[in-house]
Amino acid sequence: MTETLETHVFPVRWQDDHVLLIDQTKLPQQYSVVSITRSEDILTAIQTRIVRGGPALGLAAAYGLYLGARVIDTEEHTAFLERLEAIAEQLKATRPDKANLMWSVDHMVEQVRHSSDSVSALKARLLETAQKIQQKDWEICVAIGQHGLAALPTEPAQLTLYTHCNHGALATSGFGTSLGVVRTAWQEQRRAQVIAGETRPWLQGSRLTAWECLQEQIPATVITDSMAAHCMQQGMVDAVVVGADRIAANGDTVNKIGTYGLALAAKAHNLPFLVAAPLSTVDFSLPDGTQVEIAQGNETDVCRLGDTVTCPAGVKTNNPLSDVTPADLVTAIVTERGAIVPSELATLASHQK
Repeated sequence: MTETLETHVFPVRWQDDHVLLIDQTKLPQQYSVVSITRSEDILTAIQTRIVRGGPALGLAAAYGLYLGARVIDTEEHTAFLERLEAIAEQLKATRPDKANLMWSVDHMVEQVRHSSDSVSALKARLLETAQKIQQKDWEICVAIGQHGLAALPTEPAQLTLYTHCNHGALATSGFGTSLGVVRTAWQEQRRAQVIAGETRPWLQGSRLTAWECLQEQIPATVITDSMAAHCMQQGMVDAVVVGADRIAANGDTVNKIGTYGLALAAKAHNLPFLVAAPLSTVDFSLPDGTQVEIAQGNETDVCRLGDTVTCPAGVKTNNPLSDVTPADLVTAIVTERGAIVPSELATLASHQK
């Protein structure tokens, strides 16, 4: 992997014969872009969080599958598909908790699985499919932004929205889901000042969401996660808007650790709690969130802030990466099809792609 400097907030881009990824591990101190030409390096970028966020991971994995496919040296269909599926499984294993990544890779494979075209034509179709996924994600996020704006309170006229983690341009094709709602409200002059929870232990809220807001001059205030309920109690928040890693058929939502607590606090203060996510995030084969296995992060992440050690040596830590917010705490799930209450989510099952 080599590094170059860029100036645009598009986390995943195809340029000529390679993929460009904004290195999100270096933000906000340094803005740099990593150039990738090998599928193996996409695997590394996903595992090390150079790229993160469901839709952006899906895009990276889609391009990663193409990068792997283009170096498969065979013209025999069965051999090509066997190797392609092996690369697909490697990509899916990097973040099995991310529904968008799983969907993108499976969708890519399905586009060529039953084709009788030449292997070279199949490779070209994979690249075309990855690019279509990217364009579609942009359109989906813009639609989510519009539907989310319509679901927000009509009063006050100038909204303050609480966000958790980062589900903005950096997590998608460049517009955002929950932060896309914020961005749309800002563009429509509903102000949408942001209160960004820092989001321990990776600090996606303070590092990434706040950085994104500054790029567009959207007013943003960073607070520690433990301050959220207090801010709601003081009337500083008009609605909570979060993203999702995975949504069960009944509306139970898997998202960054801390989301469940925010939903409880929002319910206690009678505030709307919106989940903004593309329909591909919904796993209609999953009845509810009780069956979700929560991945664990590195124990050392809890005991460090950068190079600063925050725990005594020998202490045990617990680092679940996500939690499950029950559907009855969710006001609405905002997809590209509209904002709906969780109990009506099953009506969208026929639209799943």
